[in-house]
Amino acid sequence: MDRRAIHRLAAAVLLLPCILLAAGAGADPEDDGGERPTAATEPLPCGEAPPGMACIPGGPFARGTDTGPDDARPMETVWLQTFYMDLHHVSNSQYRECVAAGECREAGPNYRDFDHPRQPITGVSWYDAVRYCESRGKRLPTEAQWEKAARGTDGRTYPWGDEPATCERAVIKDRRGRSCGVPQRSKQPWKGRPFDVGSRPAGIHGLFDMAGNSWDWVRDWYLPYGKCGDDCRGVEPRGPCGGDEPCGRLRRRVVRGGSWYWEAAMAATYYRRAHVPSNDPFHHFGFRCAATPKDAGALPEPR
Repeated sequence: MDRRAIHRLAAAVLLLPCILLAAGAGADPEDDGGERPTAATEPLPCGEAPPGMACIPGGPFARGTDTGPDDARPMETVWLQTFYMDLHHVSNSQYRECVAAGECREAGPNYRDFDHPRQPITGVSWYDAVRYCESRGKRLPTEAQWEKAARGTDGRTYPWGDEPATCERAVIKDRRGRSCGVPQRSKQPWKGRPFDVGSRPAGIHGLFDMAGNSWDWVRDWYLPYGKCGDDCRGVEPRGPCGGDEPCGRLRRRVVRGGSWYWEAAMAATYYRRAHVPSNDPFHHFGFRCAATPKDAGALPEPR
């Protein structure tokens, strides 16, 4: 039995209590706007994805790792309802449109060669990302949603599979330097820069740049999985405090996916990084948005 078959079998066994609970609880599968679901039902059908988004089918998947970074251990099976994810990072031009419409705060790259229209918006805070997604009728994905969208249901290391991360597959740091050796047009060219969104082949679900190019903010507060307990397990996990604030002594949110600046190991589907949501001190983080089926049905026409 290959590794992927083992993961599918483990998922079925580990999620059986959740499925039985769902059958008895009768939870609304789309009741995820502010109230954390306590049980799951059958996955909703994907239907037609909204423009610029892909459907991530509901059901179980293997989250985390047993061999990677300590804060991503252990690998556990969790269950998510069907949802949609943006195909690309939000770009500079998309974010500028939101600012021009008075719906987003002025924010973004503070460095030369980071402001091209098709590059991912970077340098935004977690709050900026939340506000943008909400202005578009969407929401910032939970960490579990982000990981399932990046790795699917077979526990793969990268969005394309288990083959090594190379500059043919992702915008990362390699032996030539950051940004696959492409210099930044500035006084510090060796630091590199993000590429235009979609510069590398799509991974699973047809999503682009889920590994490399730009880190993605996600909704969750940061805690190592081993300390997070039930908030990071089971059905529709949303992390500590359900992602709401305040959250006790927790002060950092999670970013995922790696970037042009960092080596391949940080582009793994299970790699986690934490930073203060105000993005102070400033880091080059970006984001993409997600939507539930209920959200998707109410989305306005593309702008």
